[in-house]
Amino acid sequence: MIEVLLADDQPLIRAGFKALLELTDDIRVVGEAGDGAHAVELARRLRPDVVLLDVRMPLLDGIQATRRIGADPDLDGVRVVILTNYALDEYVFAALRAGASGFLLKDIEPGDLLQSVRVAARGDALLSPSVTRRLIEEYVSTPPRPAARPAGLERLTEREREIVALVGRGLSNEEIAAHLVISGATAKTHVSRSMTKLGVRDRAQLVVLAYESGLVVPGGRG
Repeated sequence: MIEVLLADDQPLIRAGFKALLELTDDIRVVGEAGDGAHAVELARRLRPDVVLLDVRMPLLDGIQATRRIGADPDLDGVRVVILTNYALDEYVFAALRAGASGFLLKDIEPGDLLQSVRVAARGDALLSPSVTRRLIEEYVSTPPRPAARPAGLERLTEREREIVALVGRGLSNEEIAAHLVISGATAKTHVSRSMTKLGVRDRAQLVVLAYESGLVVPGGRG
């Protein structure tokens, strides 16, 4: 059973998401919060598999709440998914940097919402190439490029660097396998090893690192 915590300051939105999620046999809503501080408190108490977290909330916004959840070693297995009204919400990239596993638009189709919760619970990132690539390119190109490359990058093999660049461009493991003419299992192994060497917790942070390290150039090719 996948346990979900809902955090949104609009009761009607929470009610709608809860009603939809609880139509399934494998997902259960274990808590609701109307602000970021309460969401963090409930995450620590309930330890759900997934937190659906609105980016704009009172007391503590979604970015700060995500950062606190991600920094708590007792919540290492809790996946945060940001809810937003806009595909290019100015806060979403910051939330990915803070440790979110991905994001969902609030007008998501019901079936896609359920599948997204299952994907997040498995530990995979919710990174739709059609939307997330636009978001990443918009916001990574804005701040100045950091002078130092992320720790661990030098430990990657040439193949692993290539893999990380492809992840940053939004490719799935299957697409990476087809692009490099390798098996899906081999692609998955390379991604997992790269994440371990770089010390990132999920695919979303690997995408952020690919851009910040310069392995992928916004608007260009890796």
